[in-house]
Amino acid sequence: MRYLEGSEAEAAEVFFKEAAKRAEKATCHKSHCGTVIVKDGEIIGEGYNSPALDNEENRTCDAEYTSTKKPKFDKTCCIHAEWRAILDACKRNADKIPGSRLYFMRIDDEGNLLKSGEPYCTVCSRLTMEAGIAEFSLWQEAGMAVWDAAEYDRVSYGYFNQN
Repeated sequence: MRYLEGSEAEAAEVFFKEAAKRAEKATCHKSHCGTVIVKDGEIIGEGYNSPALDNEENRTCDAEYTSTKKPKFDKTCCIHAEWRAILDACKRNADKIPGSRLYFMRIDDEGNLLKSGEPYCTVCSRLTMEAGIAEFSLWQEAGMAVWDAAEYDRVSYGYFNQN
């Protein structure tokens, strides 16, 4: 991982703000997230978190789950912003994905940008690698961080080994 500096950070800030604009469309009850995927200064994929197909009938996040039969599952009903952006890029710009960078941003209810924590979503990290995206970027308290996709995946899995 490295932190962006100078003109590279200035250029990245534009795309983090673009990701925040996508987050304004999010209808998730838990958080509003947005993602853009960029190659050579062009947004090639975009997404926000909401129920599948943006259909409120697909929302299950308010349901109570009491079963302990399945030890590992995602209780979130929403399609992650990263997943939607990856699907969008695959549909519209598949040939441009190799070498691209994914920018993720979360906003609060007033639209203010929120700094990200540590990487932890292993589904997002695996999908990023599978799609061929080269880098994953989060705007953290310490700065704008960029990981290559494989490193982001390792760090995401490592999150669950922290005490």
